[in-house]
This record gives sequence, structure tokens and C-alpha cells, in this order.
Amino acid sequence: MAYAWRWLRSLVFNVQMYVMMLLIGIVFFPLALVSRWGARLACKSYANWVVWTAGWMLGLKSEVRGEPPTDEVILAAKHMSFFDVLLIFSAVPAGKFIMKREVLFMPIIGQYGARIGCVPVKRGKRGAAIKQMVEDVESGAAEPGQLVIYSQGTRVAPGEKLPYKVGTYVLARETGQDVVPVATNIGVFWPKRGVSRQAGVAVVEFLPRLAPDMEKSDFMAQLEETVETRSNALMREAGYEV
Repeated sequence: MAYAWRWLRSLVFNVQMYVMMLLIGIVFFPLALVSRWGARLACKSYANWVVWTAGWMLGLKSEVRGEPPTDEVILAAKHMSFFDVLLIFSAVPAGKFIMKREVLFMPIIGQYGARIGCVPVKRGKRGAAIKQMVEDVESGAAEPGQLVIYSQGTRVAPGEKLPYKVGTYVLARETGQDVVPVATNIGVFWPKRGVSRQAGVAVVEFLPRLAPDMEKSDFMAQLEETVETRSNALMREAGYEV
């Protein structure tokens, strides 16, 4: 009975989440067309809405730990679900994401992602996308802000092992920007697939910066160790044994 009630609450939450995406997208669209600030305001409003409704509809509270950066940096984040995207975006002033190119063709998300400066990546051509991003930064075409890259390339369920890809290092090295690792436990409460969401405290944590002046192997090893160790600790704190 308890599971059925939780599943029903989750379903209602999911439906309103996507309905509000459509409504906010439509209401802000004229402003977003003429102003990147307007597009960012729409995305912030939506992220804050989902975070707020998750708290009272699901009992899924959220917490941001560490110091969210306000300067131009690369955020190398653990990615477990759509919710960590929203929490990170709501915590920083000018977030933008490296995302799959297919997302550009999704209603609302694609149009707004392009307006706030997200970088589309073709499957299998991540290196080309990073090269283009570096060129955009150097030419001034890219909007300044906090660029979020998922170093494992996709959502990763708790306990799942996926390698860290070298694109984070290449991007940091070429732009000269610091990398802020970001850990999370969100997959414990908001699974990679399925309808049901759990009550609890979802955390994203901004960790100490890594400078891009290390050797590639040292940088990647430190990044993976930092993010995985802290994410595992946050999941254990939430009652999940990794």
C-alpha cells in the first residue's frame, strides 16, 4: 500500500513537472527570444519550481553544499538524474551544459538550452564539440558562465561503474579554466529510470577546485577519486550502501 501511494504521488509530480515546463516555456518565450537573460530567468524559474514541488509533494528535500562558483569555471559533475541538472543550475548564476545534440530538437528544452549557451555534442564526436567550444570561448561567441560537463558522459545509477572521459581535462587545459568537481547522492531518491521517487534529502556538493596545470593522468585520477569518493559518502549518508 505504501509503495502504491508513493508511486501515485510520484506520477502526479511527474505530470505537473512536465506541464509546468510547457507553461513556463510558453509564458517566457517572447522574452527569451529577445534576451538571453529572459531565457535564463525562465530556466531558473522552472528549476526552482521543480525543487520546491519535490519538497512538499514527494518529501524530497534538497541541499547544496560547498561554495557554488560565480566565475568562469568548468563544473565536472556526477550525473544521476534530471534532478541534479536542476539543482546545479539553480545554484550557480550562469550555468550552461554540454548536452547531446539530439536534445536541441526536443520541445522547450532544446530551444532554451540553445538560448542559454549550452553546447550540443554529436554522438561519437565529443572531441570535435570540445574543439568548437574552445574556439567559441576564444572568439567571444560563447556566453560566459559555469559550463557543466558530465565526465562519465551519461546518467549513472548508484553502484554503477563507468569510466571518466578525458574531455574534461582537454577543455580545462585549452581554456585555462579551473575545474570544480560536483558530487551528488540524487540517484538514491530519483532513479535513472522509472516513475517512483523517494523521500529524503538530495544533495549536490561543490568540491575544491582542480587547476588545469597537471598532467592528464594525474588530473583524471584526482577528478575521479574526488567525485566518486564524495558521492559514495553522500549516498551512504542517505542510507544507501555502495
